[in-house]
Amino acid sequence: MTRYLAPLLFGLIGAGILVGLGLWQLQRLDWKLGVLADIEARIAADPDPLPVMVSPTEQRYQPVSLSGEILPGEARVLVSRKMIGAGYRIVSPYRTDEGRLILLDRGFTTADNKDATRTTGPAEVRGNLHWPDDRNSSTPENDVAGNIWFARDIGQMAEALQTEPLLVIAREISPGDPQIEPLPVDTSGIPNDHLQYALTWFSLAVVWLFMTAYYIVRLRKTGET
Repeated sequence: MTRYLAPLLFGLIGAGILVGLGLWQLQRLDWKLGVLADIEARIAADPDPLPVMVSPTEQRYQPVSLSGEILPGEARVLVSRKMIGAGYRIVSPYRTDEGRLILLDRGFTTADNKDATRTTGPAEVRGNLHWPDDRNSSTPENDVAGNIWFARDIGQMAEALQTEPLLVIAREISPGDPQIEPLPVDTSGIPNDHLQYALTWFSLAVVWLFMTAYYIVRLRKTGET
């Protein structure tokens, strides 16, 4: 029996570690679901006034209700949507009734409508403040001169459109532009892979135990010959 003890302990300890990692991922899953629920509640809350002092950490996803007008001019952010293909987010300058100039992400239009005439003028807006993280190491630099943006770099957009560096992503615009579909802020883009990770660790634990049992059986047969 002593010849089986080492591989048995090795198998049980290894499987225990893998199961522990799976349970840890389940704990992370509970934590992430709580975070997402808090964000969704924040997004759907009653609107607050547009802030004077900007704090991206505290004000991210803050709902706002605005009255003012959409001004001419736009930044076109190249994006792609499933089942639709390439198109652009249209970001326009917006002047509130109080005279503040901010950035308004109006939503998505198809590539065919790239140069279409946009609806401007008085508009009521419901949306959320956001500081999107579109850029990574492989994102090209924005072609400001050609008006093709690869990331919503708020500071650069604000400079190009002569607004405050403050972005509102529209949920509803009245009156709207029939060629632009609002893309409201939601949690769909926030990764939550903890359940998949947990299942992977649990599957590895099963495989580990199976291989341990297989090794012990082979060891026993070798000992009997």
